[in-house]
Amino acid sequence: MTPAPRTPPLDLLGVGAGPFNLSLAALADGVPGLRTAFHEQRTAFHWHPGLLIEGTTLQVPFLADLVSLVEPTSPWCYLNYLKTRRRLFPFYFAERFHIHRSEFDNYLRWVSTELPSTHFGHRVDAIAWDAGEGAFAVDFTRLGPDGETLGGGLTHARHLALGVGTAPYVPEPLRALAADPGPLVLHSADYLAQRDRLLAARHITVVGSGQSGAEVLLDLLRLRPEGAEGLTWLARTPAFAPMEYSKIGLEQFTPDYTRYFHGLPQATRDRLLPSQWQLYKGVSGDTLGDIHDELYRRSLGGDWPDVTLTPGIEVTGASLTDGGRIRLAVEHGQQEARGSLTTDAVVLATGYRERPLDTLLAALDPYIVRDSAGRPQVDESQRLVLAPEIEGSVFVQNAERHTHGVGTPDLGLAAWRSAVIVNTLTGKETYPLPDRTAFTTFGLGATEDRGGVPGRLAEERS
Repeated sequence: MTPAPRTPPLDLLGVGAGPFNLSLAALADGVPGLRTAFHEQRTAFHWHPGLLIEGTTLQVPFLADLVSLVEPTSPWCYLNYLKTRRRLFPFYFAERFHIHRSEFDNYLRWVSTELPSTHFGHRVDAIAWDAGEGAFAVDFTRLGPDGETLGGGLTHARHLALGVGTAPYVPEPLRALAADPGPLVLHSADYLAQRDRLLAARHITVVGSGQSGAEVLLDLLRLRPEGAEGLTWLARTPAFAPMEYSKIGLEQFTPDYTRYFHGLPQATRDRLLPSQWQLYKGVSGDTLGDIHDELYRRSLGGDWPDVTLTPGIEVTGASLTDGGRIRLAVEHGQQEARGSLTTDAVVLATGYRERPLDTLLAALDPYIVRDSAGRPQVDESQRLVLAPEIEGSVFVQNAERHTHGVGTPDLGLAAWRSAVIVNTLTGKETYPLPDRTAFTTFGLGATEDRGGVPGRLAEERS
C-alpha cells in the first residue's frame, strides 16, 4: 500500500483568535503560498461580552479595524462588512467615527466565521521544537460546544503567532471573596451577566478608574432610583482623569513611537510605563461628562445624590461582616490615612493582565532569552528572542508591553503589527509600510541629518 503523502508544515500557526491574531489571519489570507491556521479554544468568537453595555462606543475610530490602516481595500475591512450587510448608507448618514462596541463585536465575529484559516474549539496544549521537521510540533485538543473533549491532534508549523490575549485581573485582597459564589464580588468582565443581581443590592462599590469602571458606574447610576443611588466609585489614581486624546498626544500610539520605545534601555522603559497611565487607563471625556451631567440632573431638587466618588484610594483588604455585607479596608495615599467601607456588592474594573505563557512554552523555556527581570525579550519584528538552535520564529501579540510600550494593546496598531509579521514571514514587503507615521520626532537620531540642516535634531556619535 502506498503511504499517504506527508503533509508539509504550516508556514504559520496562530495560537488564539482574538482581535490581534484575527488581524494577522485577515492580512495573511490570500497571500500567495502562505499556509496558515489559527486555533482558538473558544467555540465561537466573543469580544468582551460582559461590557457590551447599551450605547457604549469604541475609544478608537472605526479605521482601527483589523486591516484598514495597512490595506483599506481588503475584503476584511469594516466598510466591506457594512457592505455585505447592506448598511453602508445608514452608516454614512449616522456620521459615526466611533462606532458602537456591539457593532464592532459583530464585525469581528463576521471575520472570524468567514476566514477559512480560523478554527474554533481547538485548544493548543503544548508546543515543542522538532529539529527533525525543522518546525514546531503543536499538540492540540478538539472541543465540543460545551467544552467536552472530542479528540486530539498534532500539527507542525515553521512559525508561531501567540495571541492568547489577557485575563481579568482581580487584586489579591479581593481574590478570596471573588472566588466565593456567595458574596457579590465580580470583575467588570462579568458585569452584564450579573447586572440584575447588582441592581437588587442596597449599595454597590465600583473599584477602578479606567473606562470600564466609568461605564459601569454610569450604567448603574442611570438605572438606580433617584435619592437611593447607593453608589461608590474608588480608584487608586490621583484623579478620575480623562484619557489623553489630543491629536499630538495620540501620536504615542504610532509605529514611530513604538520603534522609539523599543530602542530605549530596559530600565528606562520600566520607569516610563507607569507614568503613562493616562494614555491607557484614563476615561473618555464624554463618559466623564455624562457622569457629571447625570449627577447634576439628580441634584436639581437641592439634594446631593447618594453617590461617592473618591480617587487616591487603594483597597488593601476585604472581609464579610456578621450580617453578610462586604467590608473593604482602604488606604488614602496622599493623606496617609486608613479607613473602611461597608457595601453589599463590588464590581472590580481592575483591568486585565497578559495570560502567562510558561505552561504553553515549557518545552521552549531553555531557549527563550530573557531580560534582567526574567521577561522574554521581544525583537522589533514582534518575535521572541530565541537561542540559535530554534530556527523558527515565535511572534507575540499583546504580550510585549515591556518592550513595545503603551500601544501594545491598542487596536489602532493591530493592522500595522500584523503587517510587520506577514512581511517578516514572507521576507519581502508584502504590505508596504510607511517610514514615518507621526509629526512628532521621538528622540535624537530619529531622522537622518547628515547635511547639518538648521533646526533638525541629530545624534552625535563618537
